Amino acid sequence: MTDTKTALLRSAERAARTKGFDGFSYADLAADVGIRKASIHHHFPAKADLTLAVMQRYHVAFAETCDRIDAAHTTGGARLHALIAAYRSALGNGEMVCLCVAFSISRDHITTDVRAAMGDFRQMMLEWLTATFTRGNGDGTIAQVADPAAEARAALALLEGAQLAARTQADPTAFDAALALMSSRLG
Repeated sequence: MTDTKTALLRSAERAARTKGFDGFSYADLAADVGIRKASIHHHFPAKADLTLAVMQRYHVAFAETCDRIDAAHTTGGARLHALIAAYRSALGNGEMVCLCVAFSISRDHITTDVRAAMGDFRQMMLEWLTATFTRGNGDGTIAQVADPAAEARAALALLEGAQLAARTQADPTAFDAALALMSSRLG
């Protein structure tokens, strides 16, 4: 991947996570990266192409985050705690949300391919969370796990919703407050 292409992907992700899919244009990216707008079309002929590439890159990066969490933590509770920390870190100072949340807001303006990539990302997260709740139930480090798959769905919705609350208030402590009950279940 060329340096310009990488810079465009980074800039587009940052713009989407702070302004949403509809909140940035190729002109914004060109100014941020320091190239002509026409040069972006060389790498990404349409915004749909750029958006799909950003989502795929994000998926790979977050899968690597989950792999690092798994390698660093043996218990389900520690893994879930680390994931909560990763989602909180992604907020910055309350000015950003995760990419799926950002794209979901503009669902009607993104392509079917991007929606499918978002679905793939969410499925990966649900599988990881289900395995984490299963482990936490087995090793006793996550209290009151009734159904790991249901817990996974609720946890992902809670993580994403907590990011929205923090973004709305421009206050990362709103994220902490939303996650307090789930965090209290972790041993």
